[in-house]
Amino acid sequence: MSKVAASESQAASWQEPCEGGSRRRSWGLLVTAGVGGALVALYAVATPFVTPALRKVCLPFVPATSTQVQNVLRMLENRSGSLVDIGSGDGRIVIAAAKRGFKAVGYELNPWLVWYSRYRAWRDGVHQNTKFYISDLWKVSFSHYTNVVVFGVPQMMPPLEKKLEEELECNARIIACRFPFPCWIPDHTTGEGIDTVWAYDLKHSRGRETKILEVTPETEF
Repeated sequence: MSKVAASESQAASWQEPCEGGSRRRSWGLLVTAGVGGALVALYAVATPFVTPALRKVCLPFVPATSTQVQNVLRMLENRSGSLVDIGSGDGRIVIAAAKRGFKAVGYELNPWLVWYSRYRAWRDGVHQNTKFYISDLWKVSFSHYTNVVVFGVPQMMPPLEKKLEEELECNARIIACRFPFPCWIPDHTTGEGIDTVWAYDLKHSRGRETKILEVTPETEF
């Protein structure tokens, strides 16, 4: 073998490992980038779900059943005016109310659910009668709504009852799903189990509180 051929053979033998190492490094970078991107995406999706759990009052997303939706609509019969769903989730209550002619609004802390709700409203042809906001319910005033729907958890109901009592007008109706308010006496109740829905007419609740104060004798100490 000539010296030239030998040199070319030796160069080729050196080049193959180098090319193999380069390909491995490229694949390694691609895998690293893919895993990193997946983790970032997972963090972006999961954070809005996890963050509420870290708050003092946790309001997890649990989709309303079809029975619950129908029970809420039953409590809205012969009602008019604006409607708000506190913790609107994927928007199904807001969309169902809009189909019944309400101007309906949803407040939800999870941005992914809000964007999905807007898409559903557009898909169902009621986007002009619905609005969805990314917001913490404790930072929103509900004073201009006459119909309020709440899918809450037990620990949030007492402070929310106080908040709504202070903000809403007397003609407001509050509809609670899954858990009732602790002090108000419901005017109407329908469903059973997890599908139970309670409706409170605020003018009656305030009237009952006034009567209780009037008949309660003062105690001297």
